[in-house]
Amino acid sequence: MNRHEHVRRLADDSFDVLVIGGGATGCGCALDAATRGLRVALVERGDFAGGTSSRSTKLVHGGVRYLEQAIKHMDRTQFRLVREALRERKALMEIAPHLVRELPIFVPLYQRSQLPYYRFGLSLYDRLAGKYALRRSEFIPQEDAIARFPHLRERVVGRGPRRQINGGVVYWDGQFDDARMNLALALTAAAHGAAVSNYVKVEQLRKSRAGRITGAAVRDLLSGAAWEIRARVVINAAGPFVDAVRRLDVPQGRRLLRVSAGSHVVLGQRFPAGDTGLLIPRTEDGRVLFVLPWHGSTLAGTTEVAAEVSVNPVPGAEELAYLASHLRSYLNLQVKPDDVAAAWSGLRPLIAAPTRRVAAGGGRGRSTATLARDYLLEPSASGLLTVAGGKWTTYRAMAVQAVNRAVEVADLAPARASQTRHTPLAGGAGYRSEPGRLQREYRLPADVAHHLDRAYGAGAGRVAALAGAGLGSRLSPRHPYIEAEVVHAARCEAACTVDDVVARRTRLTFLDGDAALRCVPRVAALLARELGWSGAQERERARAAAARQEALLRTTRAALAGM
Repeated sequence: MNRHEHVRRLADDSFDVLVIGGGATGCGCALDAATRGLRVALVERGDFAGGTSSRSTKLVHGGVRYLEQAIKHMDRTQFRLVREALRERKALMEIAPHLVRELPIFVPLYQRSQLPYYRFGLSLYDRLAGKYALRRSEFIPQEDAIARFPHLRERVVGRGPRRQINGGVVYWDGQFDDARMNLALALTAAAHGAAVSNYVKVEQLRKSRAGRITGAAVRDLLSGAAWEIRARVVINAAGPFVDAVRRLDVPQGRRLLRVSAGSHVVLGQRFPAGDTGLLIPRTEDGRVLFVLPWHGSTLAGTTEVAAEVSVNPVPGAEELAYLASHLRSYLNLQVKPDDVAAAWSGLRPLIAAPTRRVAAGGGRGRSTATLARDYLLEPSASGLLTVAGGKWTTYRAMAVQAVNRAVEVADLAPARASQTRHTPLAGGAGYRSEPGRLQREYRLPADVAHHLDRAYGAGAGRVAALAGAGLGSRLSPRHPYIEAEVVHAARCEAACTVDDVVARRTRLTFLDGDAALRCVPRVAALLARELGWSGAQERERARAAAARQEALLRTTRAALAGM
């Protein structure tokens, strides 16, 4: 994807649909509209997946937690959310087989009385999935549980009486790389004719004399160029920032969202990743906690606290202490500050408008943990269509409904109905997992070949060929990311900054903060050659990226000091 060409099209062409926001929902909307034959533009003021969409728990799931709420409160909204998410989970595995994989997750039981409850709940989870089910849940006896999870405590320590493990239940869900999936959506939308660009900010909404929105005034944040994009309908899919976009339409409009922050940590090599996740079913405040293998490391999360909207949220000391405390209670390896290789916080846009349905007990003034992960579509009087809420797993279903409504609002005539249920994402068409072939043909180390196969799918050969042509050196000795990926990101994936590569085209920022910092100079040098930066620009952009990475590490370590 050539960004310069897409920016030119955004300036010169007119469109049926303009999407504001390059996260999962926005790119999903752009892809859905483009595959219907509509003329589509998408702009994102940062990078694709630069916010919430790269900071998830990395699960493509139906929502076991929401099912529990549905059962307890007989909440039809939650049942519907779970059923829809289970269908969408299967869809994502089919359209992006290289990015989504099945993951077994173990739920330890510390009271015998819990077994019937969890057996019933997970059996219902399997039944709700129906033909979209993965593998059936199963009971694991005590001795097998300890053998399978040698680092799991046999007795929980902490508040209350000690509890002895009595086996557990394994169920199956999906896991993915969120930033790579988001990028695949953008690339696929572009392949189907959409004009898409990162680092283009909407500054104003344009309206006709009758007060109908006709497009937007935008600015390229890299070049400074400004122009207007003409479109028959505008979809506001800006995630936590949808209210900010709505204020461009109605300055005093009511707020739709309450935002919560969820923090995660990635643990170092003392914590072996294994191949099975762990779900701690009930923390002291009634939440669940996941401990998951991810990219060869161990990811733990998440918290949920009310938050203000910000571009770069960071985990707070209380949140990290909360995670560490619960990990210490359930694992016999004590989590120390030095064990945390990386940490991040993501903002969840939760529907808070009084007219929306929420989980039983939810509403204003309550913890954001009680708000349903439902979504809404709201057209304004001037025609701005806002799509807000939801979660990663249901991005496609949200996009279908948003484009359906956009077609109505603007009286469009698409050539066909939604196609995204069976449209492969970039790298998914014709994909067959063949890391061994990549390893043999391009003389790659086994871990690098496996990584390229999973990250790029059917397109892995293009990156491997660059590696074979002299760009096979690792960016970090402990990780499989290589120089070829930086060049490929600049040429084909609209990477414009060092952070784009270090945080999202690769995942070093989210896996190993120190390694991310050390590779900044080399990434900057490779990007400078590809993007035509001068020597001064290369040095300044490397310095700025290093400063941001150092600030993140410093903030995280200061928070960890209180663990």
